Amino acid sequence: MVPAWKGAPGLVAASNPVVALLLTNLLALPVLFGRRLRESAIQEAVWHETMGAAGAILLAIGAGGALKQVLVTAGLSDLLARTVMMYAISPLLLGWLVAVAIRLAAGSATVATITAIGIMPGVVASSGVSPELVVLAIGAGSVFFSHVNDPGFWLVKSYVGTSTADTFRTWSLLETAISVVGLALVMALSHVV
Repeated sequence: MVPAWKGAPGLVAASNPVVALLLTNLLALPVLFGRRLRESAIQEAVWHETMGAAGAILLAIGAGGALKQVLVTAGLSDLLARTVMMYAISPLLLGWLVAVAIRLAAGSATVATITAIGIMPGVVASSGVSPELVVLAIGAGSVFFSHVNDPGFWLVKSYVGTSTADTFRTWSLLETAISVVGLALVMALSHVV
């Protein structure tokens, strides 16, 4: 049976994520700023402050998508699927390792996640492993060892006021511990499910 809202064109259009975010923002601005929204200083602040952050996020997502497509086109997804079948490597461990490698090379957890998620479907399909567990393993791998090519490393360093060496000893090791413990928990969960 089809839900009643599926037949309503307005609700179907509003359920599109882009439209939903746009409508939410268009409703939120007047609620937050009221009549002050018409002031040019408020409009300038809203657009300049938000576009910088949004631009950085869009660039990171675009870079991850482009890197993923390059690796898929080069045949990495098929190669990983064959490797899992040939050498009996855990798809969860492989997803984690792929995310770790991209995280270390690119520095961005977002890029690592998007890229690893994009090249792992062949492995998931050929191995029959739970896609949800692969996503968790990739998520754990994407936060491995934050270092100097990660904007988050510098953000933590500047906000906390630590030296680069101290940020390595604290933040980078914490991220690594989170990643390794996350992988261990995913591997344990794979034996339960």
